[in-house]
Amino acid sequence: MTLEQLRIFVAVAERQHLTRAAADLRLTPSAVSAAIRVLEDRHGVALFHRVGRGIELSEAGTIFLAEAKVVLAGAERAETTLFDLAGLRRGSLFIKASQTIASYFLPPLLVDFHDAHPAVEIGLAIGNTETVAASVLDGTAQLGFIEGAIDEPALSIRAIAEDRLIVVVGPSHEWSDGRLVTRADLLRTRWIMRERGSGTRSSFEQALEAQGIEPTALDVALELPSNEAVRSAVERTALATVLSESVALPHIEAGRLKRAGFDAVPRLFSMIRHKERYRTRAALAFEELLLGR
Repeated sequence: MTLEQLRIFVAVAERQHLTRAAADLRLTPSAVSAAIRVLEDRHGVALFHRVGRGIELSEAGTIFLAEAKVVLAGAERAETTLFDLAGLRRGSLFIKASQTIASYFLPPLLVDFHDAHPAVEIGLAIGNTETVAASVLDGTAQLGFIEGAIDEPALSIRAIAEDRLIVVVGPSHEWSDGRLVTRADLLRTRWIMRERGSGTRSSFEQALEAQGIEPTALDVALELPSNEAVRSAVERTALATVLSESVALPHIEAGRLKRAGFDAVPRLFSMIRHKERYRTRAALAFEELLLGR
């Protein structure tokens, strides 16, 4: 089994399509098909179901995919270590961040880092607090940036900035006049919320609990997986939501959202890294840039 065979398998598995995987890998479909066939024949296991002209991961393929990703991540770390021996003339920096941080906090930093180290390849993926932590734990991300709290002994967690969550509604909501929102009001209105595991939702729920309000008592009509989806939905409905002030402010100024009379909830943006994994020079340089601002 070679690393190239693993890369091909992961590409096909993630796309569920042999021809698209071949195009992305810049290989011929026959070469990709042959690599998959060698893996299956050598180990006597079907990694895919051939359904008509399509393919689907088998149960064995699904299990193998997780292991293949771990192996490839380890190989990438080994290669990065060798690049680091030559300084920052080559290398890569892969970051995963919660949505608000990825959209509003990190972009200027990434531009500055690229200007200082143009030969370093930069990758940024977006997730919620739980998926960011998982990526740092399994080594697919060198650094993570989260908005919520995480309890994981293997991770080093460092606060890097402050943020505020505010309750917002659309112009048609009764709270749009800025009236004081009471506990009874919170429980009576309907909500659109980010998905469970997001930093925005977990921080808001912790603030409610601190005021003696059980989060499960809220009437959550809909859960959506991004700030933009939540914001867009609230603008057009008579529902309420909670957003980062930096996300909501331009839309409040434009009159598309209204800030409700509920105290802002302070929270921290945090950087996370694995305590025991090798810290690349690229990651260290980015940390220095971040903490020096």
